[in-house]
Amino acid sequence: MNTVLKEERYTSDEFLAMTDLEGRYELIYGEIVDMSPAPTIRHQDLTGGIFSEIRDYIRKRKGKCRAFIAPTDVKLSDDCIVQPDIFVVCDESKLDEKKCNGAPDWVIEILSPSTSSRDFNEKLRMYLESGVREYWIVDPDNNKVFVHTFGNPNIMSIYSFSDKIPAAIYKDCEEPLTICPDEV
Repeated sequence: MNTVLKEERYTSDEFLAMTDLEGRYELIYGEIVDMSPAPTIRHQDLTGGIFSEIRDYIRKRKGKCRAFIAPTDVKLSDDCIVQPDIFVVCDESKLDEKKCNGAPDWVIEILSPSTSSRDFNEKLRMYLESGVREYWIVDPDNNKVFVHTFGNPNIMSIYSFSDKIPAAIYKDCEEPLTICPDEV
């Protein structure tokens, strides 16, 4: 259930200053959106598995990037604060004690029936506009992963859960990162 609290538009500072919100919310183009209901077990299992693959890859190579898992705030702009399921930040200056300030390098959203339309539409646009380099939309109901690589040109690829999916931000590494959702 994605309900807007008020018709009013909020800034990111106003949203972050709210202390009376119970539950999980995001600020999407100035509107406060409820993230209920809680994710399914499959959603959480995929989130944890993919996050572990990414974090292990970074740690084994002593990489400078850091991986995070929801709920962690990402302030994309003055009217957009999101909590991606997984995100990777390679510029530590974007991080403070509470949030990421600016576009992560890589964002992964695991679809839930209540958020799928927003993940494919508003969030895709927000991530592209804010400078995210790579955006994965993981669809557990259809065993598909939609990979958006933003650049010149923007590229969208579709993979199945049995595919080894390359992470574009690590494509030039000696040993590139690939993730097979069926194996996490």
